[in-house]
Amino acid sequence: MNNFKLHSTYKPIDDQKRAIAKLCDGIKSGRDYQVLLGVTGSGKTFTVANVIEKLQVPTLIISHNKTLAGQLYQEFRDFFPGNAVSYFVSYYDYYQPEAYIPSTDTYIEKDSDINDLIDKLRLSTTTNLLTRPDTIVIASVSCIYNLGSPVEYRKTIFEFTKGMKVARQQILDRLVSLQYERGDYGFHRGTFRVRGNVVDVYPSYQDEAVRINIENDYISEIEIINPIDGTKVNNNSPNHNFTLFPAKHYVTDRAGNGNILTTIEKDMRARVKILESSGKILEAHRLKQKVSYDLGMIKELGYVKGIENYSRYFDGRNEGDPPYSLIDYFNIPYGKKWLLVVDESHMTFPQIRGMYHGDLSRKKTLIDYGFRLPSALDNRPLKFEEFVRRIPNFIATSATPAEWEITQAIQASNKHGGASNGIVEQLIRPTGIPDPLVEIKPTTNQVSDVMQEIVKESKAKRRTLVTTLTKKTAEDLTEYLKEKGLAVHYLHSDVDTLERTDILDDLRLGKYDCIIGVNLLREGLDLPEVALVAILDADKEGFLRSDVSLVQTMGRAARHVKGRVILYADKITKSIEKSLNEVSRRRALQVTYNKKHHITPRSIKKPIREKIITKTDDSQIEKFLEISASKLRDLDEASFDSLTPLDKKKLVNKLKKEMKIAAEDLNFEFAAQIRDKIKFLEIS
Repeated sequence: MNNFKLHSTYKPIDDQKRAIAKLCDGIKSGRDYQVLLGVTGSGKTFTVANVIEKLQVPTLIISHNKTLAGQLYQEFRDFFPGNAVSYFVSYYDYYQPEAYIPSTDTYIEKDSDINDLIDKLRLSTTTNLLTRPDTIVIASVSCIYNLGSPVEYRKTIFEFTKGMKVARQQILDRLVSLQYERGDYGFHRGTFRVRGNVVDVYPSYQDEAVRINIENDYISEIEIINPIDGTKVNNNSPNHNFTLFPAKHYVTDRAGNGNILTTIEKDMRARVKILESSGKILEAHRLKQKVSYDLGMIKELGYVKGIENYSRYFDGRNEGDPPYSLIDYFNIPYGKKWLLVVDESHMTFPQIRGMYHGDLSRKKTLIDYGFRLPSALDNRPLKFEEFVRRIPNFIATSATPAEWEITQAIQASNKHGGASNGIVEQLIRPTGIPDPLVEIKPTTNQVSDVMQEIVKESKAKRRTLVTTLTKKTAEDLTEYLKEKGLAVHYLHSDVDTLERTDILDDLRLGKYDCIIGVNLLREGLDLPEVALVAILDADKEGFLRSDVSLVQTMGRAARHVKGRVILYADKITKSIEKSLNEVSRRRALQVTYNKKHHITPRSIKKPIREKIITKTDDSQIEKFLEISASKLRDLDEASFDSLTPLDKKKLVNKLKKEMKIAAEDLNFEFAAQIRDKIKFLEIS
């Protein structure tokens, strides 16, 4: 077994050392719930990495955002290069769930575009958890969704050894039962090929394939090969055995499916009678046709699209029982000896809490109108209380933890005694930058005042963020400031995700002096060049001007040594008072620490990430493939008169390559955007 070993050129500073020690002591003493209250830029991720190394337990880290989960995955992969760092998020680049709209009699069939790389990473995650205790999983909240039983998944593995007596046909039958498809002319993940007495299998969860050589019904040799050229990998380490996991998470044993299929058919007939007795003849016919088809496919192939809607039958669960999820892949092998870290907990816990109800309303409509059996309701996310019961502990990390996780931490602390209240603060930044100074100005003439402030920062080659209360105000203010000669841009939820990235990069590069937005709280918004954050109408109580929102927004100025905040307010609301008290408290501690340790604050230096899309050498295509994601977004509005069919085909091929690069770089929103443009080009 490989132990967790942290690799980093950085060493924890005193504040991080203290946080690491407290968190580890809390876990070891049996304290179930703790909060790491760390200010923006304090190195919470590095602290968590050190905790994992000291505790030496498998760890699940949940983020509320797939893109941020990707960033965490890259960081932890660098921190633990010798361990199994896995990435588990929804594997859809695009997902349109099955739905029915009764008012317009509109049935929307499930449509999705599965990302092969993410599918591999998901399967690799469960394989690692069942074989390697040194596993760290970075996941989105999709990890609480139905995944299928880990017990059944483990039962279906195919273990073979050198010298094992087995006929070639037996191996082929076993591979088919594990949902591997024969692909003699297209060898890719999840397939196998046969050449005489040689069987090559490309596991769906790894980058190498395995070659099984058979002589006289015995396995004579097992080789790990490069799936592209077939050359042997790891020539110096002979392979005497291999464990092959299923190609999919939902796998059924056709030999043992008889009773299960009979039960499904029985429930289908009972449901059909209920619908018919209610006068829903069309719905009854629809359900019988749908389920009968699915049962036939499962009987013949052991799998059908949408098999997860029958999962409770195959899992042996009763109606209403919680589904299996990724959490069970931790609990079953490791019991309570694993760690949960909830990143940006003030956002992640509410998202976990809300997933079940959104899924329920959509499924209920499908069931009422005969598109699904009631068992579809049991293909669902965990309810929040089910999730909490299944986790042995958590460390919630946030600059502004919510009341729920704070309460849980305090109660856990009281239960186990001790001086700590379960809230571990990490307020000192390695850069020495304190929380920004905050100035309050009246709302009268706030527009003209903020314009002068933007100009002042621009002359010093610093950037500004301005927050408004509405999208319309942000757009109008942007237009006004542009007319006054300022380089500004607005940013709100209507702005495409990809274009948003371009706007932020352009701000850092100096193309814009200021960005005006409604809600610039987006976690992970790291803009070291921003020295001023101006909050308009700060005294208008509400979500956007709550104490949590104000603290998070003000934190955007904590990356620059000249960072400061202006609140435009005519009165001091409770939220303003609470946020000012918290920022002042943190700043006082930080300034005192700097004086005591003779630390001179320094601004963060962070390189701007390269764009994924690069220009092509083909002059006819080049105008359609700009570096800017926003340009790519407008592809469907372009004129293709100048493109010949051959040029159009070249463009599609180039875009497909860029789409794969985007996915490999974990920029899945960009990959989905490119995919949509490919579809448009192919039909135009």
